Amino acid sequence: MTERYVVAIDQGTTSTRCIVFDRRGQLVSLAQQEHKQYYPRPGWVEHDAAEIWRNVERLGPEALRRAGATIDQVAAVGIANQRETTVIWDRVTGNPVGHAVVWQDTRTDTMVGRLEDAPGAEGVRHRSALPLATYFSGPRVRWMLDNHPGLRERAERGEVLFGTMETWLIWKLTGGLHVTDVTNASRTLLLDVHTLDWSPESLDFFGIPRAMLPEVRPSIGVFGTATAAFPGVRIGAALGDQQAALFGQTCFAPGEAKCTYGTGSFLLLNTGAELVRSTHGLLSTVAYQIKGEPAAYALEGSIAITGSLVQWFRDQLELIASAPEIETLARTVSDNGGCYIVPAFSGLYAPYWRSEARGVIVGLTSYITKGHLARAVLEASAWQTREVVDAMNADSGLALSTLRVDGGMTADNLLMQFVADVLDVPVVRPLAAETVSLGAAYGAGLAVGYWPDLEGLRRNWHRAAQWLPTMEPTKRETEYGNWQRAVSRTFDWIQA
Repeated sequence: MTERYVVAIDQGTTSTRCIVFDRRGQLVSLAQQEHKQYYPRPGWVEHDAAEIWRNVERLGPEALRRAGATIDQVAAVGIANQRETTVIWDRVTGNPVGHAVVWQDTRTDTMVGRLEDAPGAEGVRHRSALPLATYFSGPRVRWMLDNHPGLRERAERGEVLFGTMETWLIWKLTGGLHVTDVTNASRTLLLDVHTLDWSPESLDFFGIPRAMLPEVRPSIGVFGTATAAFPGVRIGAALGDQQAALFGQTCFAPGEAKCTYGTGSFLLLNTGAELVRSTHGLLSTVAYQIKGEPAAYALEGSIAITGSLVQWFRDQLELIASAPEIETLARTVSDNGGCYIVPAFSGLYAPYWRSEARGVIVGLTSYITKGHLARAVLEASAWQTREVVDAMNADSGLALSTLRVDGGMTADNLLMQFVADVLDVPVVRPLAAETVSLGAAYGAGLAVGYWPDLEGLRRNWHRAAQWLPTMEPTKRETEYGNWQRAVSRTFDWIQA
């Protein structure tokens, strides 16, 4: 019998990848292409959506060629994408209207500040379960409508369409299907997270015509059939990248959580069919929805600076030549020597959300060496994880029992051991490194019966490494207290 595969399109912030997976969830082949980053003004970040689509067109056949597979062997395609990045395009020509505005872009700061206390703002926050912030797509759509001459009128006539990156790719793949999934829609400020449909009141608040919005669908279920890149293949799933990682880590039960350690870190906790509203600085979001079933929700904690702190240590301080060297340097000492580094380079994210905070190094004495600094750099990622986990436990009423981890920093054994120590729970890393792509593949395969059910996916999860807590409770809480004192020193640095 001819082997069949599932393909994931992983459309990220810096590159796009097409990955072929087999029935065991193992990576068969990978094709990747970076795309250009545009920085037209300070704080502005843009992508060329047309360039990204051209990359998908090229990468799909390339990934199949590397797998030694034909299009007939592909059971389904799934999409995982950078969230919140905003695309508007012409319904007839299919060409983008200007560049896509990327999730990192802050051009809507002034607008959001003006809207925060406007009539109706509290209703938007309640319906979306999100804070009004530049991070999300709704304000970007409003900005584009306000700043591209004639665009609002065209939107009202239904001549131009809005979508996040998965919507754009599905439109191009299918030749005109205009849909999104609940995870991406939940990051716009425009979705009512209870009805899982666009909120007319929120659309009115932002002044966004309903005619330009896609249909909202479950994350997992057949969206349509591709006519380009993968002609004849069904598109079975679309998820935002962090939700895809949660699904790829098979965190299907309430209380199961994953943390992706990259440039920053994203921790998601499955809260089940109940939307938990955070009172501790976390985001409430849709985790995924399987067609015909209720949505699963999640709490999310975003940490701005983790892997990028190691890059700063390497590139700005020049104390190491490569990122992996930090573990070797940190192992030259047995502890941090009383030194703590809080990397509030651009403020603090979850659970504080203090934009005026700036980074500090505290506890410096003549005893401190570069080894102590290296250890403090690694420990900062662990302590920030602890803060988010504490907030999740408090919000959800669930006590985290195990943390599943993925991302480049999980190769650092010293860091992962310290995460286990400060959380006082086991930390486990799976064999499958590509959890974002795997989550998209799992969803697509599930939609077409390639995998029978969630339990079948769980059986594919295999542990590669585990770290068990060894730190004494008294030491853990003393050091956590020191960390919290260090964090407090970052507050109110930027004066309004």
